[in-house]
Amino acid sequence: MSNQNERFHSTKIASMLGIFGNLFLLIIKGIVGFLTSSQAMIADSFNSFLDIFSSIMTYIGNKIASKPRDDCHNLGHGKAEYIFSMLISISMAYLSVKVFSSSFMSLFYKSTYHFSIWLIIVCIITISVKLCLYLYTRKLSKKYHNLLIEANSKDHRNDCVVTFLTLISAILSIKGFYLFDSLVGMIISIWIFITAIKIFIESYDVLMDKSIDEATKEKVYKLIRKHKEIKKINHFNSTPVGYRYQISFTIYVDGNLSTFESHAIADRLEDEIEAKIPEIYLTIIHVNPMEIK
Repeated sequence: MSNQNERFHSTKIASMLGIFGNLFLLIIKGIVGFLTSSQAMIADSFNSFLDIFSSIMTYIGNKIASKPRDDCHNLGHGKAEYIFSMLISISMAYLSVKVFSSSFMSLFYKSTYHFSIWLIIVCIITISVKLCLYLYTRKLSKKYHNLLIEANSKDHRNDCVVTFLTLISAILSIKGFYLFDSLVGMIISIWIFITAIKIFIESYDVLMDKSIDEATKEKVYKLIRKHKEIKKINHFNSTPVGYRYQISFTIYVDGNLSTFESHAIADRLEDEIEAKIPEIYLTIIHVNPMEIK
């Protein structure tokens, strides 16, 4: 299996695990949250619903992005990852506002909170499941540089933190500190909103053809400098294609070289860049002659 196929297959597995894992957590958190009227647990259950939506979007986005390039999409379908990541971020932001409003209003009404040992049990189960999913997706996101998996990984990590806060609120309620339950619901919603904004900005940058980062650009220049035949370079451009980039630039070589010799230099450099820099999807080099004095 090629690295590209491995990448899409791993994303598919991660999204399916996310769907089934979060569906299980949604059911148990929803039941316990509404039975105990815990704002923190209800907010956490809404978060699980959002996680299911995110995993479905990951599955669909990955399926589209895995399609090879065709006559209508010459650079492939890689940007589908970022379109669906943006959809995930928008839904996260919307839900965070709804949860914050509900938790905030609960501060001004008499609490109907009922402590149950199941609140603590569900929190422990949630943290355990989410920690496993986080470690798995974090490993995949680092290996394949996939924004969809990275977004899911961050979401699993955030869930561990917010559920830990829910656990604290459940423990404090034993001593009669019910106010903290509503505050945790508000904290969870703010956390979701901040994460949504970060994912939105990252997706937006790629969809708006943000240039390649300076570190990767320097890797390219380092390879170019190894070729002493290249006297000058300009017109460096880059375009994101999914999680990788297409780059193009102009090199200047000795005008006394034959057309075959000068283009052979460019061909070797193109192959070298694409072989040694995984972030580069395609390299296009234009060759100009230069008078050597």
